[in-house]
Amino acid sequence: MTTYDDRASLTDLTTTVERVRRSVESVIEGKPEVVRLSLTVLLAEGHLLIEDVPGVGKTMLAKTLARSIDCSVRRIQFTPDLLPSDVTGVSIFDQQRRDFEFKPGAIFAQIVIGDEINRASPKTQSALLESMEERQVTVDGQTYELPSPFMVVATQNPVEMEGTYPLPEAQRDRFMARVSIGYPSAEAELRMLDVHGSVSPLDDLQPVAHAHDILKLIEAVRAVHVADAVRRYAVDIVSATRTHADLRLGASPRATLHLLRAAKASAALSGREYVLPDDLQALAAPVLAHRLLPTAQAQLNRRSAEQVVQDILQRTPVPAAAPPAGPLYGQQQPGGRIL
Repeated sequence: MTTYDDRASLTDLTTTVERVRRSVESVIEGKPEVVRLSLTVLLAEGHLLIEDVPGVGKTMLAKTLARSIDCSVRRIQFTPDLLPSDVTGVSIFDQQRRDFEFKPGAIFAQIVIGDEINRASPKTQSALLESMEERQVTVDGQTYELPSPFMVVATQNPVEMEGTYPLPEAQRDRFMARVSIGYPSAEAELRMLDVHGSVSPLDDLQPVAHAHDILKLIEAVRAVHVADAVRRYAVDIVSATRTHADLRLGASPRATLHLLRAAKASAALSGREYVLPDDLQALAAPVLAHRLLPTAQAQLNRRSAEQVVQDILQRTPVPAAAPPAGPLYGQQQPGGRIL
């Protein structure tokens, strides 16, 4: 049930997100679609994987997003010698108290930046599995809740593969979306030289939103309406990846849930209280492609996972979904029923 308070929060969402967007784009030049996807994942309570070549601003994007929001931030530089306890924390024996005391690791923050995540061993990478899915950490049989909101922004370099450990499928599946920043345009690179040529772009960056603002906006996103036909459309898209001839591994049910959550956040960012099939289509590649494994033949034919997703979108019938009929959310119909 959606009330008027939820609708007011959704109205506030566009104003707050606009401030955050402008803050991030003051550092990340010429990449509005990347910034929007990052904000979509944040409001959908997901985690973001930034994968691209060196020097295009992967870590800068993660740090700028974190600094634009007044949340606790921790950065983890993943290296081959990083231990799981460095991420989750460890119990240390206190001589004075004669008891063990838990020392929280770097994962205990609202925004966690995992830089070059694929340079850590699989054992260390697995330390993130519980925290990313269940938003908690278990050490020595004791469970500790993580702060809210909680988001992992990880970066990895797909070119320098020496000394790296590819992310296991269970790890990749926990990232809601993968984004590639790409090289900036010549105009954007010139602006970057003018603005950031002599000083760090993060020096003067101040928070433009607070943690409680983000929590309020997340609640507003949860209230976005999804018609039954649109839900079926999401299921049809994901199901098609499991039977496609070019894929040996399709997307999981978690992918369906992430796709729908991201679509709700995208609709809210567009000022809508309902999800359209267009929202699912726009997010299908970022949400699904990194979870898919092409067959050997598809790889020989240079068929990428993104191309397979586009092929599925073209083949899957689009529902003729209309906005919710009747008055807007929060308005009362005769008889007292709230939509």
